[in-house]
Amino acid sequence: MKAGKIVKITLVSLLAIGLVGYVAYAMLFLSGPDEEERCVAVELQVKQNEKSAFIDKQDVEKMLKRAHVYPTGKLMKDVDTEKIEETIAKNEFISKVECYKTSHGKLCISVEQRVPVIYVSPDGKDGYFVDAQGNVIPNKNNATDLVVASGDIDTRYASTKLAEFGQFLQNDEFWNNQIEQVYVQKNRKGERVVELVPRVGNHIVFLGKMDDYQKKLHKLEIFYNKAVKTVGWEKYARVNLEYDGQIICTKR
Repeated sequence: MKAGKIVKITLVSLLAIGLVGYVAYAMLFLSGPDEEERCVAVELQVKQNEKSAFIDKQDVEKMLKRAHVYPTGKLMKDVDTEKIEETIAKNEFISKVECYKTSHGKLCISVEQRVPVIYVSPDGKDGYFVDAQGNVIPNKNNATDLVVASGDIDTRYASTKLAEFGQFLQNDEFWNNQIEQVYVQKNRKGERVVELVPRVGNHIVFLGKMDDYQKKLHKLEIFYNKAVKTVGWEKYARVNLEYDGQIICTKR
């Protein structure tokens, strides 16, 4: 290989290395926050949807001010992003928080709320929401179109069986539209069993224990598609899915 060509290749390589180094330097030092600047702006985003509108930006600002960690006016070096995240994350409505500094004295905060999958109204106790992970979310008098579970329910049952069932309903359009209420009671053995109140029809669906509920509901969907289309919704008062491989219907 000629010496001139070698030199040319070497120069190109050095320029490429230099460019990569400059970009890395710029990312680290030129576009990053100046720790001696004061925080002049907070970009706060609270993600909302129709099922998780428990708090808003004003609520988050109040949390930070009460904890004396609201950043505006402070030197960026004195703004503790981890402390801000910890303060917000303590709230029972919050699932995730991200806080970071940017250039020109700006702090960015992104907040995600817990998304409930079912509303629980236990006998003799205040109602609450439960999310897919089993977290209990206090009721802030939010109107909701979620399925309501009532009856003999403790927190453990709500956070396990009902949370899983609620998530199933959220992911299944047919059953989410069909089931209006879940009623929980104990049988003679002290086991919790479930009745479902459909939105369509005037019958009760006895599910029994929550075990294999997807299999039971699949069996019921087949029954709806075949029998109910022929004889109508009003023929039956009760549909029992408790026993494997069969459906026991009680006529009116």
